[in-house]
Amino acid sequence: MDFYNCERCYILARDYYGILGVDREATEQEIKKAYRKLARKYHPDVNPSEEAAEKFAEISLAQEVLLDPQKRSIVDRGGDPMEQGGGAPGGAGGFGGFGGVGDIFEAFFGGGAGGREPRSRVQPGNDALLRTQITLEEAFSGVRKEVTVDTAVLCNKCHGSGSESGAKPQTCDYCKGQGAVQEMQQSFLGNVMTTHECPKCHGYGEIITDPCRQCAGDGRVRATRDLTVKIPAGIASGMRIRMADQGEVGHGGGPAGDLYVEVHTTPHKVFAREGNDLHLQLRVPMYDAALGTELHVDNLAGETTTIAVPAGVQPGEEIVLHGEGMPKLRAEGAGDMIAHVQVVVPTELSKDARATLEQLREGHEDSARVHTGDEGGGDGFFSRMRDRFRR
Repeated sequence: MDFYNCERCYILARDYYGILGVDREATEQEIKKAYRKLARKYHPDVNPSEEAAEKFAEISLAQEVLLDPQKRSIVDRGGDPMEQGGGAPGGAGGFGGFGGVGDIFEAFFGGGAGGREPRSRVQPGNDALLRTQITLEEAFSGVRKEVTVDTAVLCNKCHGSGSESGAKPQTCDYCKGQGAVQEMQQSFLGNVMTTHECPKCHGYGEIITDPCRQCAGDGRVRATRDLTVKIPAGIASGMRIRMADQGEVGHGGGPAGDLYVEVHTTPHKVFAREGNDLHLQLRVPMYDAALGTELHVDNLAGETTTIAVPAGVQPGEEIVLHGEGMPKLRAEGAGDMIAHVQVVVPTELSKDARATLEQLREGHEDSARVHTGDEGGGDGFFSRMRDRFRR
């Protein structure tokens, strides 16, 4: 199979950091704090809805993974520790743990004796997250980017059935198709009846008697795919693009999840983006600041933008070019280009230059002095000082 060359990217079956809303450098305390905040919202005692129960199980799993140094290391390398050697039923080694949030919830809270239904062998797949980088020029104009994704795909031999011959699964003779077994255990409270997942069918209530030799009965295999991502003009760094049905194929050939492509923009040597505005610094010599001048800058469209510096421009003054910034994402118009003026004063002068400046100073009425609050333009300075002392 031929593959396109693409920059390095990372593929995750689950975004554990995103589930808790923390960044990848989060400390153990920050992870625990984020978990407690979400737990107060989704705990079954507070929110009895089914969606809240699944969310609570999801954040509990995320905390468990990120607080375990070994599991977190796997996540940081682009893997999913809950999908490695998990021993999925009849599974293909690396796809354990694909059962979904409902299975995790049952593992945490248990199931009622006799009331548990066997779970379907065909499970929906997980979403996947891929991170990639683009230049600011590409974010300005939009780009079609080739990326390589390593995910679970439908087994092309058994087409998801998991059976070498294509035969239907047989009812498990150990649990009689219940997916769970009960056993009596002794405790300090006496005999207690507990319910466990069937060790033979792993909760499915049925068994594939002739597992596919290519996928080991899982219905899917891991493979590398090439995809083209259409990145729209105006996209901001950190935004995610959803590609429907391009994530992980589920156990038993279940429907694939979605692929989310998280786009990050590399720093630009001239422009700094803020919203839809582009900021840049202008180094203007003192004499050009006094007399006025023009500067030319290569913009992100590959053309030249002329910036007129008016005579008498002051240090820190902003020159705004309306509509010359980033295009608005999926909307009309664009932001502004904002040039920040930095007046450069020479530190070394020739005799003639010094004589000319001294002559200019002697003929000028203004001179260096202490600014007072009675003069215009001073309110901002004194307001800032008052605010600083109030802190």
